[in-house]
Amino acid sequence: MLFALALGGAAAPAPADDACMDFKWDVSKERALFAGTPAALPAGKDPKSAPLVVPNRLYTLRLVDQDKVVFSAPPAKKMQGPGVYGGLATLKIPAPGSYRVAVDLPFWIDVVSSGTKVAAEDFQGQHGCSAPHKIVAFDLVGVQPFVLQFSNATSENVLLTITPVPPRKL
Repeated sequence: MLFALALGGAAAPAPADDACMDFKWDVSKERALFAGTPAALPAGKDPKSAPLVVPNRLYTLRLVDQDKVVFSAPPAKKMQGPGVYGGLATLKIPAPGSYRVAVDLPFWIDVVSSGTKVAAEDFQGQHGCSAPHKIVAFDLVGVQPFVLQFSNATSENVLLTITPVPPRKL
């Protein structure tokens, strides 16, 4: 009987209500990073004060009142009124390529290279999931370093990770 209970427990499926299981991409790397301990950084109010972030690490950024942020380029999404947060980070990547920016809350993400916004390749999000909530993919081949711009956040503290897009499996 103990054997049957142990075998039954080992074969139990993952909960069907896990909101983080419905991403169309393999987000196992992002999920693993979000399970770790983040490094705390204050977000920059302008490009010169933006902290440096690198891929494959988890960060907690402390955003500031958005009306105090001097963006490198105007955010692509119209800015909301008072009570929203924003900030900047400087991204240094080891090699050009496609990268995913993953965050735990719904807010706007722009990547800027030499004063010009980099177009997003793709994005997705999962309501009810915060590990991560939203992922945006960018092809980063321009001049480094890149400026990550965060705007329209409703929380002062956000989790962030950047990962290279894994090669496609055929």
